[in-house]
Amino acid sequence: MNGGSMAATIYEATTWVLPVVIAVTFHEAAHGFIALRLGDDTALRARRVTFNPLNHIDPFGTIVLPALLLLGSGGRFLFGYAKPVPVNFGRLNHPKRDMVFVALAGPATNVLLAILSALLFYAVDFAPRGFGDWFALNLVNSLQINAVLCVFNMLPLPPLDGGRVAVGILPRFLGYPLARLEPYGMLILMLFFIVSYAGARSLFGFSLLGVLIGVPADALIRFVLAITGQSA
Repeated sequence: MNGGSMAATIYEATTWVLPVVIAVTFHEAAHGFIALRLGDDTALRARRVTFNPLNHIDPFGTIVLPALLLLGSGGRFLFGYAKPVPVNFGRLNHPKRDMVFVALAGPATNVLLAILSALLFYAVDFAPRGFGDWFALNLVNSLQINAVLCVFNMLPLPPLDGGRVAVGILPRFLGYPLARLEPYGMLILMLFFIVSYAGARSLFGFSLLGVLIGVPADALIRFVLAITGQSA
């Protein structure tokens, strides 16, 4: 990699780092804040009801994974996640109901951040040219990252937020078996990603990632752009 391409990669990376850090930090802090309001102070005692990103950093999800994606994509894509906020659902005022609210807090925060990113685009024209271009790229990436984080976390598989929501709203005879999948949830997700990257399109004729994450994320982005008056 020559000096020019290295500089371009570094510049591109700087437009992803801040949106990723803000998206994952606010997502996790929202879980802790709502849990605290609903009766569980586990996250507060763990110092996770905070917007300080250092308290939420996961060595792999916040550092290693984004770095690998950065190197592998030449700075075109960066994604990451933070440490899950500890919540003792048994200490919530109404455990089954409140579990749903706590789980929804993270994805809902990502939607709000996506809307804020779109609204801030109105300020780009008033920024100095050099900074304005960099700022605009941050906002575009923030919109994409928050949409993907929201959709990904709403997949109905514990320990993802969507899995917790499903467990909370399903009748016990359906929710209990789903909840028992939680210890294996990340393994199932890893297998899902491996199958998707190993040629799912050639095997099944479509991309699993595209159908389950890409299509809903694109729809969410279009919705955010529509309600904020931005053109797609």
